[in-house]
Amino acid sequence: MKKSFFLRLALSVILLMHSVISIFSGDVNNFGLQFLNSIGFRPLGLYVAWAVKLTHLISVPLLWSDRYIKPVAICNILIFIFGIYYVHWQNGWFVVGGGTNGVEFNFLLIFSFLNLMFPGISFPRKKTGRL
Repeated sequence: MKKSFFLRLALSVILLMHSVISIFSGDVNNFGLQFLNSIGFRPLGLYVAWAVKLTHLISVPLLWSDRYIKPVAICNILIFIFGIYYVHWQNGWFVVGGGTNGVEFNFLLIFSFLNLMFPGISFPRKKTGRL
């Protein structure tokens, strides 16, 4: 896992920024009360929103210390999958450019966490007989 320093650093910065800024700005409360409650999570929307942000926040030191990577990855992958389903899917693929608020960022994060969980996966090269 030590070879994944830059990936763990990048993921932890993204999770830190998404959690801390939304906590201090109050956006986490708005997301839970206004958005999640309106799409059927009432009365749990606020608690779900806080669970997501706290999961991201707790993930940061664990990524920095390279500990409990698989549970951290699984929890965050589930959050990103639900985020795609409930928030981003209707907006298409692109986050910016060809659209807004799409799934591409969550897609990248999911596969980044999969890479942390399974760093040794590689596909065998096909022998062609050429040098």
